[in-house]
Amino acid sequence: MFGRKSHQPTVAPSFDVGEPHGAGVPDGIEMAEVALALPPQQLAMPEPPSLEFAPVATPKTLIRSDHYVAARQFVFATINVSAALTRTREQVRGDIERLISELAQRDRLPITQHELAQMTGEILNDMFGVGPIEPLLQDETVSDIMVNGPDQVYVERQGRLELTPLKFRDNAHLTNVVQRIAASIGRRVDESSPMVDARLADGSRVNVVMPPLALDGVMLSIRKFSRRKLSLPRLASQGSMSHGMARTLQIAAACRLNIVISGGTGSGKTTLLNALSQYIDASERIVTIEDAAELQLQQPHVVRMETRPPNIEGLNAVSQGDLVRNALRMRPDRIILGETRGSEAFDVLQAMNTGHDGSMTTLHANTPRDAVVRLESMVMMANGNLPLYSIRRQIASAVHMIVQVERMRDGARRITSIVEVMGMEGDVIITQDLFRFNFDAASYGSNVQGSFDGTGLRPVFADRARYYGLESQLAEATRS
Repeated sequence: MFGRKSHQPTVAPSFDVGEPHGAGVPDGIEMAEVALALPPQQLAMPEPPSLEFAPVATPKTLIRSDHYVAARQFVFATINVSAALTRTREQVRGDIERLISELAQRDRLPITQHELAQMTGEILNDMFGVGPIEPLLQDETVSDIMVNGPDQVYVERQGRLELTPLKFRDNAHLTNVVQRIAASIGRRVDESSPMVDARLADGSRVNVVMPPLALDGVMLSIRKFSRRKLSLPRLASQGSMSHGMARTLQIAAACRLNIVISGGTGSGKTTLLNALSQYIDASERIVTIEDAAELQLQQPHVVRMETRPPNIEGLNAVSQGDLVRNALRMRPDRIILGETRGSEAFDVLQAMNTGHDGSMTTLHANTPRDAVVRLESMVMMANGNLPLYSIRRQIASAVHMIVQVERMRDGARRITSIVEVMGMEGDVIITQDLFRFNFDAASYGSNVQGSFDGTGLRPVFADRARYYGLESQLAEATRS
């Protein structure tokens, strides 16, 4: 396997990344935990059974059917939608089927039982869900849904984009769906506020861009909430990292290292952050701060906070920096920031430097060195008067480890390097690689091939691991 410095092809991993309600008429193989002699309270929860998910059959849309249009108009003209939304989806299903059957008998429409069931499902999706793309939310093989206007819906499966036959009726239909999603969490999206980050009831992350910013109609992007709880050992078994890397990251989380996860969009940063969080002691108080809540921490003592955009007058916005500063007054053991993207980086470093060891965050960068440079730039955004040397000293003392993840050309997500921040030498931040992914250029093909190799260097945090009784396990992991 990769941890043994072989050059076998990697396995393409499944490294993944609700029903909104609104008022009014809506227009691989089971694997045991990696052997690691951590104290019981520092071990992850037991592995859930490994499940294989088949793609959900994408139904042929009925929205262009005259019969469907007539049935939908009749249902919404007859039923009390506000009252219906107070009931469950299954309770309303019977009423809708009865109404469509009545219409078919009255107007002598040749509607089959299959069409009746499909029409009913699409109307229910309009009322309770996200319209025609609701089946995609139930498809575990889909990780991203991208709607480019009413007539174009793409999905991502195993890192590859596919065009689906699903369509919205028109731009007004799509606009109604995104407005209900935003309203379900107290946000709004319209021409005066044409961009919004939101989430569905199941935790899936939603981004919406509307005209006039979007020239071809409403643009909707959904990063789906994964129902599978992926742990580090399972990610290793799927080829996202070696087992030695998984053990090293387990120890790093248990030893309360401050960890930054770096990578591009859709590279699996949040998935890795969720997996790392499983090794946080259950007795610790954790405060999470996100723009759109999507972290899935399993510990019993978790305080979740979410930013708030400005109101229609442009006032009363609450930023991540505001929440970080407030979190310091909440007696947290660890602060987990969903993504660092601006001036809040200064507050995050301050928190890491003032006794909140074990904090974690993600940021967008192409390499670990780029991640350090981005942190420098973001701190300057908050306080441009700080000298660069002082900023670098803060970074070197606050950040212990940078984990770089990447979505490669074959669609697979892999950890490409684990880098330790060693400190300062002069005015330069010194780092050392503990692991790196080396691709095999001689075996070029549709799948990226390579190996996860350890550098054999002794980690600087070995002394910290000794304090937690994990030094020998760390030495074994870094030799893997």
